[in-house]
Amino acid sequence: MKILDTIDEMRYLTVENAPRYRQIMRIFYKAYEKMDYQLGVGDIDDRLRREGDFSGYTVEMVKQDLGQLVGWGSLTAIQDTKRVYTIEDYQHKQFRYSMTEFAVAIERLTLTLDNLSIESGALSPGLFIHIHDALGRWKDMERAPLGEVNDWWRNLQNDFKRLNQSYQDYLREFYSDQSGKLLQSVDFLKHKDLFISYLRDFVKGIQTYSGRIRLVLSAIPEPRELALISRIIESELAIPQPAALTANREEMVENNVKGQWESLKRWFVPDAQGVSESVRVVDITNEIIYQIIKNAELLLQLQDWGMSRKTEYRRYMELFKEAEDMAEAHKLAAHLFGIQHIGHYQANGPRETENVNSGVFDEAPMVYRVTPGTRHYHERVDKTGFNDRETERKLAQIRYLNQINSERLMMERYVKQGRLDVGAIDEVVPAGFRRILLGWIARASGTASKSGRTEYGQNYLLERKAGDCVLRCEDGDLRMPAYVLVFTA
Repeated sequence: MKILDTIDEMRYLTVENAPRYRQIMRIFYKAYEKMDYQLGVGDIDDRLRREGDFSGYTVEMVKQDLGQLVGWGSLTAIQDTKRVYTIEDYQHKQFRYSMTEFAVAIERLTLTLDNLSIESGALSPGLFIHIHDALGRWKDMERAPLGEVNDWWRNLQNDFKRLNQSYQDYLREFYSDQSGKLLQSVDFLKHKDLFISYLRDFVKGIQTYSGRIRLVLSAIPEPRELALISRIIESELAIPQPAALTANREEMVENNVKGQWESLKRWFVPDAQGVSESVRVVDITNEIIYQIIKNAELLLQLQDWGMSRKTEYRRYMELFKEAEDMAEAHKLAAHLFGIQHIGHYQANGPRETENVNSGVFDEAPMVYRVTPGTRHYHERVDKTGFNDRETERKLAQIRYLNQINSERLMMERYVKQGRLDVGAIDEVVPAGFRRILLGWIARASGTASKSGRTEYGQNYLLERKAGDCVLRCEDGDLRMPAYVLVFTA
């Protein structure tokens, strides 16, 4: 298979019957983990009925789905000759099925995706210790057996992959929308110290061990580094692989090992700009710690401000309540709030007195509705419920069906021996009848064969007779060409 070709083995994840195919493949994978590599049609049918609602799923459908999965390359079919007792059994080809390597890898991926929302990243400084200790043994690998070299290299890469994946998953959660809302909530104040301590321990681990790892990697001479890489490549090639995977294997293994070694070096050793990935991670983590502290300070300020202003306003209301008269209330307001910025509003409304010396507090209050002066202002519409019109819809549906039925009966009444002669209609017909009749004529006139099909599934041919005719309708008479509709089926 070419690298950019379509992966047929993954089609069962996206086709129309994907839930059925995925259930079958999950059964195979569970059996595969228990080292039960081959299953028959009966085994699949029994397990399907135990694990879900497959009451209408027949054995023939199971066979068809298994055959389709074999066609996609997800399963391999092996004929079971041990259970053949008759020629009929042999002709029916009793097969047993097993998963292909591609299918096993795909099912592992789907399980990982299913658990992705449950699993979360973590920051473990211990991984730096493992990587540092492993790199400290690089000299021993020059003379160690190939098996030991391969174990050392794979353990080193596993720790490095875990480090990359863990810190990326954990730090990515801080940049999600949900985490952003959590950091701005008051409930986060209870846990901020725990987060800060956790992140600082991780930063401390990076700063402590990344420098040591950088010194180890930088101290390896280039000739010995190339010899070590060659030793690793040799250990990888020493592992037997199936014949199908041996094409260009040496080149693929060499490129893979060199790429992994370069990634490891870039993580700890500065590049041409003098920055390594470990330094970038420290900067990102410090920025997150800064944001946590900043958000916590703002939340504390808002919380304290809200509490203090609330207490202050309550005290003001108590003072105004204890005032003996309006004059004392005015003095209290002047003392508490000082000189106010007064806005004068003029309105034409009915007053209780025409006295020009009357003040605001001498007259009853008047209410004026003020709306914004913008062009895009709209009245606020109160949200209300809606009435259940199910009964009305059903009645309208019944009336419509009755009308359609009556029009059909009327049409059938004018059909004589499979022919509807418009000129032979001597009764007054409804407007609905005329509308349907003219629609049929127009439909057939627009075709080269002068034929059409009614709403009731009848085929007809349109014939033109000589002369005109008059169709008498309830809303007037219609003079039209004399047409005949000949129904063929």
